[in-house]
Amino acid sequence: MEKLKDIPPLGIYIHVPFCVSKCPYCDFYSIGCAGRSDTREYMDRYTDSVKRELKTFLEKSRTNRVDTVYFGGGTPVLLTDKKIHAITDEIYRLFSVENNAEITMEANPHTALSQQLSSYRSAGINRLSFGLQSANDDELKLLGRLHSAHEAAQCVKAAQKAGFENISLDLMTALPYQTEEKLLNSVKFCSELNVQHISAYILKVEEGTPFYVNDVQAICPDEDRQAQLYLYIVQALKEHGYEQYEISNFASNKKYRARHNVKYWNCDEYIGIGPSAHSFFNGRRMYYPRDLKLFIDGTSPTDDGEGGGWEEYLMLRLRLSDGLDFDALRQLGAEQSDIDRIIKKAQPMQKAGFLKLENDNISLTPEGFLISNSIIAELLF
Repeated sequence: MEKLKDIPPLGIYIHVPFCVSKCPYCDFYSIGCAGRSDTREYMDRYTDSVKRELKTFLEKSRTNRVDTVYFGGGTPVLLTDKKIHAITDEIYRLFSVENNAEITMEANPHTALSQQLSSYRSAGINRLSFGLQSANDDELKLLGRLHSAHEAAQCVKAAQKAGFENISLDLMTALPYQTEEKLLNSVKFCSELNVQHISAYILKVEEGTPFYVNDVQAICPDEDRQAQLYLYIVQALKEHGYEQYEISNFASNKKYRARHNVKYWNCDEYIGIGPSAHSFFNGRRMYYPRDLKLFIDGTSPTDDGEGGGWEEYLMLRLRLSDGLDFDALRQLGAEQSDIDRIIKKAQPMQKAGFLKLENDNISLTPEGFLISNSIIAELLF
């Protein structure tokens, strides 16, 4: 019989679907609250629903241990510190939260947030992920962001003064008219603030967003230029002391790698709660519909099949610069013939500089990360 202490602790993701207004590039599920008279009611009912779903998952779980919690969105701080407190209190009441748990909250870096930081600390939040996106005000305006670079810097400094020692900033690459100089300015901005973690995402214009409707894609860099900008920021971050550990993520030290997000790439189990949130729980994938009303009404997550097989593990682990060991694939059911085939297919990619094969391990290079989907598909099929 499986002992409780032998079952790895869970992660918990809370999707908070409220924003002041939606950014024109954003494809995540959220609801713009500006001008709505029913926002407070929905937030109250949403908070009660999150607490309800936490209990439901616990009743079905093989463990009550938790070592990461992540409030994403949307804009979690719009929920107010009181409601964040209510949710974290419920998590601590229901689950055994480890002493060194990583508890992250996403936030937009505006000055008004500074007044609430101490309250979030008391709610257990010990890591902040700020949606900076750029340290260039013209790029922030293009992206529809409501903060300036100066406001973002003041917010980070206020968070540090409030005692936050683990802060991440998001950056975007491949923006319209973006240059290496602008990217370097953003990297220097983050470095001079001494943040511990940086995420750097390539802008993708998603169907249905205002950027898509307005054909912003037409003025975005082409694929070759996107690759140049991506490799440039990878090198610039390295030179400023940030180690790449995942396609889009960089840390000043291994202890500052985003532990919750690494769960996804390790195929570890986690609970996702909120409209559009996904879970990998008791060996199965599942997700809530992208609909706040359905979530509040108690609609159960939709089953999305089994997870955790060796093929899925390979696909996810190759997002990490550490790559994957073939022993792990064997333990998950891969035959030696599968591994031999993977090695054979990987060898010409190694010669081309897209990956490394060494000591029974395979990992992608920054050049390989750029075409990771194609490489993974080639290795698997």
